[in-house]
Amino acid sequence: MSTDTPGTYPSDPGDELIFANDRIRVWAMNLGPGEAIFFHQHQHDHLILWPQAGRAVAHDVDEEDWIHVQNAETNFAFFKTVGRGNSLKPHRLKNLEDHPMTHYIIELVSEESPSEVELPAESNGRGYLSRPHVIVTPEDHMRH
Repeated sequence: MSTDTPGTYPSDPGDELIFANDRIRVWAMNLGPGEAIFFHQHQHDHLILWPQAGRAVAHDVDEEDWIHVQNAETNFAFFKTVGRGNSLKPHRLKNLEDHPMTHYIIELVSEESPSEVELPAESNGRGYLSRPHVIVTPEDHMRH
């Protein structure tokens, strides 16, 4: 289901498209023990949800090694603003666990990003990201 073109990287951020409509796409990234997913790049603002705890490392296309850490507790979530007309740097993820793990990527495809530029991720603090991010709580954004 890859949407890549010659000279680019796939924009599919997972290996299984589990839901799509005009507003969102929901992907699963299923990785076996020690398995890595293909290089890909995000083109839409998105939420990543880890329903189960897991440990992974990321590798950006212009780096020699796997240096970006993601240690997720149960229900770890983070939101990434890609920005209007931008794509994130191509990267891939590797499962460090001795068992399969799955996390979900929910892409916002129906509207243009409200930001001109890429912004640091916002996480719920239920895990660790070595990349810059801001921890927010759901209560910070609840409207009654």
